[in-house]
Amino acid sequence: MTTQPAEAAEPGRDPEAVSRFVEGFAAQLAEAGMQRMPARVFAALLASDSGSLTSAELGESLRISPAAVSGAVRYLSQQHMVAREREPGSRRERYRVHSNQWYEALTSREAILKRWESALSEGVASLGADTPAGRRMAETLAFFEFIDGEIAAMMERWRVHREERFGRG
Repeated sequence: MTTQPAEAAEPGRDPEAVSRFVEGFAAQLAEAGMQRMPARVFAALLASDSGSLTSAELGESLRISPAAVSGAVRYLSQQHMVAREREPGSRRERYRVHSNQWYEALTSREAILKRWESALSEGVASLGADTPAGRRMAETLAFFEFIDGEIAAMMERWRVHREERFGRG
């Protein structure tokens, strides 16, 4: 299947090379656990100069149905990887990736980690910290608390690094 994002027709772009990137990167995302269609839509948005495409543009470039675009965008929105925007003076929506989409996606996981930590704390209390299951639960809790702290520190280092490398944005 040949994928040709809207910007593939831009001067100096090889549509086949863009297509190979989109499908190859989408395959890597799918291999890592992302659903196939959201991975394709995300890769197509990422490969567009504007970082923004309409549903029709996505459908045409990826050769997928409007329903497939809608489902993929819904998933990506829930993961904080894309945002919906209205075109000025139109009812059409555009879907946009932000330059900091990975940051947003990762930091949105903090709320999930906090919920898991709360559930695990309750589990330790109900199982008893001195039981084998309670100790296992406490170790799992300690792991998530550690990860939560490391993610926060890493994101702060990323903000500094990004600003040094790319400026404020």
